[in-house]
Amino acid sequence: MAKNKVTIYHKSSCSKSNCALNWLHENGYETEIREYLKEVPTKKELKEILAKLGAKPIDIVRKKEPLFIEKFKGKNFTDAEWLQILIENPNLIERPIVVDGYNAIIARPHDVLEDFLNRKKK
Repeated sequence: MAKNKVTIYHKSSCSKSNCALNWLHENGYETEIREYLKEVPTKKELKEILAKLGAKPIDIVRKKEPLFIEKFKGKNFTDAEWLQILIENPNLIERPIVVDGYNAIIARPHDVLEDFLNRKKK
């Protein structure tokens, strides 16, 4: 029987994302897979994810991504501007993000995912 259903914001060519997805499957989690590069989150959806993460938009930006380094590094943007940048450039969104109910986590490395999901058992 499947455990709780979780949503994973996933990139299939990312080893960390695949590792997290495999862990979820191996541990019986029912997963809704959101390939966020193909189905870009809306502004509302990103705001909800950020609220569940307890984070600001800049906190989920992939700062080693060449696009970030070339276009955005060292520049100051408001949260609203970062939201728009992330929607227009979803490859800048850190991955994988796993959402479990009212909480979310950036599952890098995947062992933080295990700690996050096992918290309910305690």
